Amino acid sequence: MSIERAISRLAQLLGPKLSLSQADRDLHGQNETYFPVTPPDAVAYPDCTEDVSAILRICNEELCPVTAYGAASSLEGQHLAVSGGVSLDMRDMNRVLSVNSEDLNAVVQPGITRKRLNEDLRATGLFFPVDPGADASIGGMAATRASGTTAVRYGTMRENVLALEAVMADGTVMRTGSQARKSATGYDLTHLLIGSEGTLGIITELTLRLHGTPEAITAATCRFPTVEDAVNCVILTIQSGLPMARIELLDETMVRGFNIYSKSDLPPVPHLFLEFHGTPDGVAEQAASFADIADGFGAQGWQTAQRQEDRNALWLMRHSAHYASAALGQSGHIWPTDVCVPISRLAEAVLQAQNEARRLGLTSTIVGHVGDGNFHAGVSVNPDDPDEMRRAEAFTTALAETALRLGGTVSGEHGVGLGKQKFMAAEHGAALSYMRTLKASFDPNNILNPGKVLPQNPSPELKVAQ
Repeated sequence: MSIERAISRLAQLLGPKLSLSQADRDLHGQNETYFPVTPPDAVAYPDCTEDVSAILRICNEELCPVTAYGAASSLEGQHLAVSGGVSLDMRDMNRVLSVNSEDLNAVVQPGITRKRLNEDLRATGLFFPVDPGADASIGGMAATRASGTTAVRYGTMRENVLALEAVMADGTVMRTGSQARKSATGYDLTHLLIGSEGTLGIITELTLRLHGTPEAITAATCRFPTVEDAVNCVILTIQSGLPMARIELLDETMVRGFNIYSKSDLPPVPHLFLEFHGTPDGVAEQAASFADIADGFGAQGWQTAQRQEDRNALWLMRHSAHYASAALGQSGHIWPTDVCVPISRLAEAVLQAQNEARRLGLTSTIVGHVGDGNFHAGVSVNPDDPDEMRRAEAFTTALAETALRLGGTVSGEHGVGLGKQKFMAAEHGAALSYMRTLKASFDPNNILNPGKVLPQNPSPELKVAQ
């Protein structure tokens, strides 16, 4: 391996598009959670696919690690260059290349963020629905198989990416998929790359599925006596086939965080935040049907928001959950985690998480896209307190064990990165060896985001009761 030789060659190739400044390197080594600052050796700023191809060709020849970098909003350290090498910042590849309104799709570069994309789409009457809490880059969202509050209706990145252009480890440019809505030819490499976290290839172009902006939208909130009541209301709603656009759970601790961080004045009890999409009559019918279900679980304080500015304020508060959770602790750091379970086991998983946090003496919020069984826990931690970090790790491990025992997954949204590698063997078993074979085939020199997704050492066995 010669990182120095690779950087020297890249400097000649890229000129000002390669940065070696300590400030730039430190910036690209930071993250939103508890991982230590991990600076790369250099930061490259490609502005076209040809740049990415040339960078990877040199780095592959010199065995220099390359880690793709988007908006740095990932919560499992996916963008950290833990093996050094080059951080490949995609900020300058940020254009909408085409919008095909008749076919309901758009072709974009990976560095454009979800908010900017929807601003550019506003005049077309179309929108891109996937909305993780942060203003993430579209390429990063695809690489981590992101979802968000609207996944219950519109799906995740997996359902909303039709085709990709990606650069392989040796610099080869590959295209997968097409603008057609389906295909029965060959292996599905598009969806293999989605969720691969930059370990199999670097995404340089995406064809996205778009949706028509609903004629009518109504948001609503209501509160419940207990988390169990709120979750059981969600379960019955989904099982009843009500076409919810958003249905989000906030436990009482999360509500306290919002009251501190967002200056809201919500009663400190469990809440659901909701949204309905459709025609004016359809939205009114959906809201009335949900209210009937919620009444059976003791819902109170029903409030609706139809004006766009009111809806925006509600979802801005919801999307600030990461920072609202951090506001509850003294250090401003949280250990975020998420799981996803079958909808019928959701109440059991949420209550288990709350009980485990209390048992370990931790402050933990719960918030989630519970319409598809996915919820997040944000544990307040001080990274300089070894005992608190040990208890936080015990909490996340217990939550992972619970999710697997209930037939779920250790992450419905955050991905694997660094933080969830230790759970991969317990979830995937023999399939893990096939994943390693894929990695070796796509990236034989292991230069693409090394140290991520696949555990480097044997993972400790989890206690997954059957």
